[in-house]
Amino acid sequence: MTMGPRSISAAKACSRRLSADSTNKDSCDFVLSLVDFLAYVTVPEELIYPVNPKVLLGLTVFALIVASVAADIFPVSGPVVSGKVARLRFGQAAAPKKAPLLVRRAIWAANQLRSKPYRYGGGHKSFDDRGYDCSGTISYVLGAAGLIGSPMSSTEFRSYGQRGRGRWITIYAREGHTFAVIAGLRLDTTPYDNYTGRWAPRWQTTDRPPRGFEARHPVGL
Repeated sequence: MTMGPRSISAAKACSRRLSADSTNKDSCDFVLSLVDFLAYVTVPEELIYPVNPKVLLGLTVFALIVASVAADIFPVSGPVVSGKVARLRFGQAAAPKKAPLLVRRAIWAANQLRSKPYRYGGGHKSFDDRGYDCSGTISYVLGAAGLIGSPMSSTEFRSYGQRGRGRWITIYAREGHTFAVIAGLRLDTTPYDNYTGRWAPRWQTTDRPPRGFEARHPVGL
């Protein structure tokens, strides 16, 4: 996508206002990434260039709201690794440098859940909770990326986004369970290969057959 002149002006203005410190710079990058992403996947082709001012304003306001929430709850930085595939080390994932910022934020958010226990219904009333179940876990990371505005259930994930596997994020949902594969790593609350293991929101080291699950992905990812 080529940004129109108004979009470029908005980007420069945001950079000038938020360049005072690194935290604000990250927020600015996140806002611009969301605006670019949302404009590309939601705006009709004839509006992409030049950008309709009302559309751009609406998208910017939405992105600012999401970024404001993310700044309070979700991490804005984390470990990275070269390439396009996330790498796991001691239970923590390093996000690929070539992944979109939204994807990297989802990975960093998932790392935060390593110390959280499994709790049925956890993460459903709010992204911020003491424990998380399967869909609460996936809701948390998608919320960190600004891809959803509130937690979702496994049933709701069956119709989320677009059908099929995504380039960066794939959500596998069925009645009663949800897990995700993000940049090549499986995020799940059950080990699958060893049901005697501990149930908790964690990165898993083995693949899980998708049989019986609906594969969905965020639009554009």
